[in-house]
Amino acid sequence: MDAPTETAETALSDLIDRLHGRGRLRVWSLVITLFGDAIVPRGGEAPLAALQTVMARLGIEAGALRTAMSRLAGDGWVVRERRGRNSFFSLDRHGQHAFDLATRRIYAAGAPDWDGSWTVAIAPPNGNGEHDEALKERGFLKIAEGVHLLPRTRMPNGDAVLADMLVIHGSSAEHPEMLRSLWPSDEIAAAYAELIADYTPLADQLAGTHMPAPIDAMAARTLLIHDWRRIVLRDPGLPTALVPQDWPGETARRLVRDIYRRLSAPSEAWLDETGLPALVDAEGFGRRFGD
Repeated sequence: MDAPTETAETALSDLIDRLHGRGRLRVWSLVITLFGDAIVPRGGEAPLAALQTVMARLGIEAGALRTAMSRLAGDGWVVRERRGRNSFFSLDRHGQHAFDLATRRIYAAGAPDWDGSWTVAIAPPNGNGEHDEALKERGFLKIAEGVHLLPRTRMPNGDAVLADMLVIHGSSAEHPEMLRSLWPSDEIAAAYAELIADYTPLADQLAGTHMPAPIDAMAARTLLIHDWRRIVLRDPGLPTALVPQDWPGETARRLVRDIYRRLSAPSEAWLDETGLPALVDAEGFGRRFGD
């Protein structure tokens, strides 16, 4: 084995060590990442053996994976089907819907465009924050109890989440500095900076002509998207005009995009070798993170 491959493996090992060094590992969350990123584009079903192989490469024991799958099945995220002595899993409708909502944010080509327009959604006084999470998924910022702000006016027609709210559309950008104090920009910026520091060594090794082994590529890709989505789904995803000038989010996105593209071919080769169906929409898969 030549030196570049060994160095890439070392970079992956360091990332796996960091994964286990964060405290209690949420195996079920890693499984959802693997499903949404790699299995759903190939029809949505995978044998337990394939899941075990990827998780084992990430240092996760088979028993921990079985516990995670039982929890996901019990919570309605995955469906299990036995065929002879083999078990196959697929995302349930609940899990599919949750990842579909997140996909646009995870694989976006960049920060959203902005025309200076706003949507303000005001919940009824007795709303008790029941729609907070759904509004956050749609890009709203909670600026006060029951008051949510979205930096655009285009919204899906008939969105049930907004049905019982006062919704105001308009255009104004007079206080962008004040807006920056309404969300945890320092915390998110620090997370992006940490991701850049953690993954730059892997990016450096992937910049050459040597590719990692297919299973290493699949493990690295899963970990990359897992770490990326943990940050990007906490980020409100504001237009560039509304974030600080030194915002590291787009630098992190470019790094993730470049690593992902380098890992795509060998990781997809591993999925082929594992026997998963071909990509349902190869063209759409190729557009992840932009053309």
